[in-house]
Amino acid sequence: MNKMQTSKVETSSRRATYQDVLDAPPHMVAEVVDGTLYTFPRPAMTHAIASSVLGGIINPSFQFGRGGPGGWWILNEPELHFGEDIVVPDIAGWRRKRMPEFPTGAFCTLAPDWVCEVLSPSTRKLDLGDKWAVYARAGVCFHWFVDPDTRLLEAYVLRGTEWVLIDRLYGEVTVSLPPFDAIQFNLGDLWPPPTAHRETPRVQSDIESAEVLK
Repeated sequence: MNKMQTSKVETSSRRATYQDVLDAPPHMVAEVVDGTLYTFPRPAMTHAIASSVLGGIINPSFQFGRGGPGGWWILNEPELHFGEDIVVPDIAGWRRKRMPEFPTGAFCTLAPDWVCEVLSPSTRKLDLGDKWAVYARAGVCFHWFVDPDTRLLEAYVLRGTEWVLIDRLYGEVTVSLPPFDAIQFNLGDLWPPPTAHRETPRVQSDIESAEVLK
């Protein structure tokens, strides 16, 4: 589930910049938070399924208006630049009335209306600490955390400069939370199914098959 090992890259006494992000290995996700460069590998599978399924649930109703109100851009892992801070949320969404034209550059400087971070042991401290504060400073209105380890979803709304808990949900309950409370979904769909312990089918050899046909 985790995003593997996170690296906090020291840049001597200077503050990390976008050039440090560009210079990071291409297989790593790189972010700059409060002047420090962080890099980590691509998400592991249980992290990826939670992020992919959640995006797949929200996208039809809110990006395309199928069974929902539409009026949003929903993106997986967009690169966001807020001054010196450079972050990559797992999922982010913008109301089209705030961002009517879709950006065509490598990154976006307009704060999303909603972000979601899928927590892992290696990124939990950053996601729940300095990175969360970056989103508050940028003026992101809604923030969700998804934790596949505990099968948890937490939703927050920004009130002034403080995050206020909307709800905390576990397991396989029905979810209908702002800003996407126009739809409902089963939280259990975000978690991988239990591993099925099936006996591996025995494959007959050509000789055994020939014996059967006698």
